[in-house]
Amino acid sequence: MSTRPLRDIRRELGYFDRQLQDFYQRLPWSHRLVNGLSLAAQAIVGASLGYGLGLLLHTQQAFWGALTAIAVTQQTYLDTRKSSLDQVIGAAIGATVAIAGSFLVQDNYWAYVFTMAISIVLCWLFNVGNAGKLSATTVTIVMLVPHSGPFWTIALTRLGEVTIGIASALVVTGVAHKLEKWCFGDKPHAGT
Repeated sequence: MSTRPLRDIRRELGYFDRQLQDFYQRLPWSHRLVNGLSLAAQAIVGASLGYGLGLLLHTQQAFWGALTAIAVTQQTYLDTRKSSLDQVIGAAIGATVAIAGSFLVQDNYWAYVFTMAISIVLCWLFNVGNAGKLSATTVTIVMLVPHSGPFWTIALTRLGEVTIGIASALVVTGVAHKLEKWCFGDKPHAGT
């Protein structure tokens, strides 16, 4: 069994990505409008739910629930679920590495850089490379955003806020998917 070089695989994935983008660009204007309105409505409702739950639960920065819901909301429920999984794995790895880095080295820029690199590499080692940037974002928030109290409380709160946003996006996208099936039946249409 021969393995293909990584550059060939990346080139092929780039080709498929360009084909998908070309497909979406060739959709009629009305289809793009409907897809855009649907995604906008899902993002607004998911963000509102995430922010509202964050406020209700008295999280430190409820806006992270809204931002996360927007970030993970995709065209389909399955894509939203995949994006959500990447987000939660990235946040968990980033929070864990940031807690360890902060505990061992305290407040130091080079510790932040090293910790961020470790979080990205760990994601790739655990075969969740898509979560790498998300883990680095969590490291950045935990280690660079001014806060009061120990780093571990910031990391756990951030993870909780992300989870609220993910749950909100999944509920909203799931309901939207069910409504779409109910309204349009099982007939495939553009954008799904």
